[in-house]
Amino acid sequence: MLYSTEPPPRISRDLLTRAVAYRIQEKALGGLRPSTRRLLAKVAADASARRPIEVTPAPTLTPGTVLLRDWRGTQHQVIVREHGVEFQGKRYQSLSQVAHRITGSKWSGPLFFG
Repeated sequence: MLYSTEPPPRISRDLLTRAVAYRIQEKALGGLRPSTRRLLAKVAADASARRPIEVTPAPTLTPGTVLLRDWRGTQHQVIVREHGVEFQGKRYQSLSQVAHRITGSKWSGPLFFG
């Protein structure tokens, strides 16, 4: 059973399909990160209280920062430089370019490296 209740009577077929697909994916791959859940709860509380919604920007990476990512059994290391990043001795303009090099498909670099 994906949900412990019947769907609302007026839910559209499209929305129901999306909800079921999300729940299957959630069960197979895991749900939202706790930090994402906290952020969503804060945004919902602010919206309910009619407070301005403030989302803090992602931290900036300073030159010299080392990022590690395990991908399919291999650990990859990226060093943040003044103008771009370094991966396996080569310079790249963005983390997304490195993520593409590692995976072979388009990824958001900040998302891939966390």
